[in-house]
Amino acid sequence: MSAGPVPFRLKIYNASGAAAFGIKDNGFSVFLLTFYNQVLGMDAWLVSLALVIALVVDALVDPFIGNLSDRTYTRWGRRLPWLYAAPIPLAVMWYVLWSPPAGAEPSFWTLLGLAIAVRLLLSACEVPSIALVPEITRDYDERTTLFRYRFLLGWTSGLITLALAYQVFLRDDLLSMEGYRQYGLYGAIGIAVAVLFSAVMQHRYVAGYPQTRPPPFDLRQVTSEIVEAFSERAFLIFAAGALAAYISQGMTFALSNYLYYFVWQLSEGELAIYPLVLFFSVVAVFVTLGPLHRRMGKARAGAVSTVVSMTTWLVPYALDYLGAWPQLGTSASAAMLFVFVFISNAAGVAAVISATSMVAEVIEAHEENSGRRAEASFYAGNWLVQKCATGVGILLAGTMLSLAAFPSGVAPGDVDPDAIAALVAFYCAAVLVLGLVSAYWLARFPISREDHEERLAKLAEIGRAAGRAEAGSP
Repeated sequence: MSAGPVPFRLKIYNASGAAAFGIKDNGFSVFLLTFYNQVLGMDAWLVSLALVIALVVDALVDPFIGNLSDRTYTRWGRRLPWLYAAPIPLAVMWYVLWSPPAGAEPSFWTLLGLAIAVRLLLSACEVPSIALVPEITRDYDERTTLFRYRFLLGWTSGLITLALAYQVFLRDDLLSMEGYRQYGLYGAIGIAVAVLFSAVMQHRYVAGYPQTRPPPFDLRQVTSEIVEAFSERAFLIFAAGALAAYISQGMTFALSNYLYYFVWQLSEGELAIYPLVLFFSVVAVFVTLGPLHRRMGKARAGAVSTVVSMTTWLVPYALDYLGAWPQLGTSASAAMLFVFVFISNAAGVAAVISATSMVAEVIEAHEENSGRRAEASFYAGNWLVQKCATGVGILLAGTMLSLAAFPSGVAPGDVDPDAIAALVAFYCAAVLVLGLVSAYWLARFPISREDHEERLAKLAEIGRAAGRAEAGSP
């Protein structure tokens, strides 16, 4: 574990594993509801219900995956065995998810089983991968840098997938069955390559037996450790803020095709520009977030970014309601929308990276209180919060569509304006409430840079004292 700069190549190797999460997140958040509802004809609320149940199952299992990763004791370390074992089965399940048998009726139980399998296997890749960050470095700023790289590569892979979906696989028809099969094949290959590349290239840096051998797995002990870890005050405050943010994010992603096609009436050509807008917004965060954290700290930066993201995302809807927006479906409307999307997405990504980086500081707080490091357990807890919240967001999206009586299988211009107005009203009210709740709790995160550095000094002294005692023992 380093307290200084992390080599650039190691940042890239670690971050490349996040590409698998980017591909998965793009599919689950943007296209899965559209595919199973609009293409296969399954009721939107049933699709949402399956995704929510899968998320809840995954979220409940994640802490155990994290604890098992923390307990893994091999000559390759605690994380690499997971990164070698999980990606191939994950790739197979991903392809099957997008390739149902021709002519078969869509099955709720099949969708549920596949969604659970994909999510659990993705967790077996992502939890150990992200847990390597606090193992690689204790430095407050270097951790943010590693997470910036992970988010940059994760978002880039997701946006490349999004661009290929709109411009290659689904270019001629958003409801093409064959297009979604090709989309699934591309994603399966990308997921397997990304995780295996990351594991192989990090091997010489992180392989090796852990310093201490953990006790054998015991369900009661493991459950006790998980409860103890998640009872950390700093983690609970983080979780409250992250929960609201992830609900809003999950809801927005699930509705993105409905919002851009039916509300804002973007053309195919304009949708081709959309991934580029998102990409450059993430690049802007990559460049600016480090200085922002040094000036404001992670908690304040996360809270302010949340408010900016929420506000700039709601302004276009307010202006359109007031009649101050260009005619929908025009180039002027699309151009203005993309300006607001750029700012809102950049601020939203900055908030999420800030929150994710905060978890790394909770790990040392827990180490000081308990004497144990639990990197994977805490990041599994982060995923538990994210997945449960995202599931609620998806369920909210499906519920809003049902309450608004939004039809399936229709062209953008054929939807009842009252249905669109109802959907927008439900959505904007939820974004406002969730954004304010998230900013309130993120601003109250109790670990500052000074707290973290003081804690590291204490832990270092404890380590030196233990070393002296061991050296002096008979």
